Amino acid sequence: MNTNHGATARGRVTGLPEWDRCGVMGVVNVTPDSFSDGGRWFDTTTAVKRGLDLVAQGADLVDVGGESTRPGATRVDAEEELRRVVPVVRGLAAEGVVVSVDTMRAEVAAQAVAAGARLVNDVSGGLADPGMIPAVAAAEVPFVVMHWRGFSAGMNSLAVYEDVVAEVTAELRDRIDAVIAGGIAPERLVVDPGLGFAKNAEHDLALVAHLRELRELGFPLLVAASRKRFLGRVLAGDGAAPPPARERDAATAAVSAIAAHEGAWAVRVHEVRATADAVRVARAVEGAL
Repeated sequence: MNTNHGATARGRVTGLPEWDRCGVMGVVNVTPDSFSDGGRWFDTTTAVKRGLDLVAQGADLVDVGGESTRPGATRVDAEEELRRVVPVVRGLAAEGVVVSVDTMRAEVAAQAVAAGARLVNDVSGGLADPGMIPAVAAAEVPFVVMHWRGFSAGMNSLAVYEDVVAEVTAELRDRIDAVIAGGIAPERLVVDPGLGFAKNAEHDLALVAHLRELRELGFPLLVAASRKRFLGRVLAGDGAAPPPARERDAATAAVSAIAAHEGAWAVRVHEVRATADAVRVARAVEGAL
């Protein structure tokens, strides 16, 4: 067996379970306006049931978010985000689910952790709220550092790169250094290249093609390609309209297989079953080397 694969190569995250393959993070959006499934899981009971369904389909952990980060989205206030997120986190954690909270606010992160969340997934990498890094450090939970250049309302204008792989890697390295300096332990960090955030389709494809370079940052890698615009562009071809977000799940599973092969720690997806199959096949192929 090739010893360059498996849990050791993918990295371990203190405070979370270990898998012998790429993990699968299922998404529960408790929002009315997410780009792919806004409004489908908006009330607490439905959202908790959705999270449990994702686990039954093969999700290793469930990421709960109450604020849309689709391109052009405007922010909700903290009170509304808390109302949406905390009861869902509490309900899933009570059922034994490993829960991640997807938030850019320190207050939401802290209350979600108190309700049972075991990972904070901040798409801004701690840049949106100066209180985030101290809050996560105090809570002693893992933290996802995503590549981010600005809020959703204006991020398309920030998608300017000369060398997207080199620049994303350098900006992530700077952010990792700041997060560690802020008190979050290195063994609790996960990095995410931020596909679709201040990036166009060509940028996203280049990053997927160079996941190995991103892994050289030395931290577990989360890849969140699910249903994103670049997949719609690939599927549509030149000049055609992209298929709706919910028709991009097979393409998402293809990226999941690529990410698993390249040693990603986990992939974040809206529909779990195909990706759960994909990462298990990738692991079986690794085991046959």
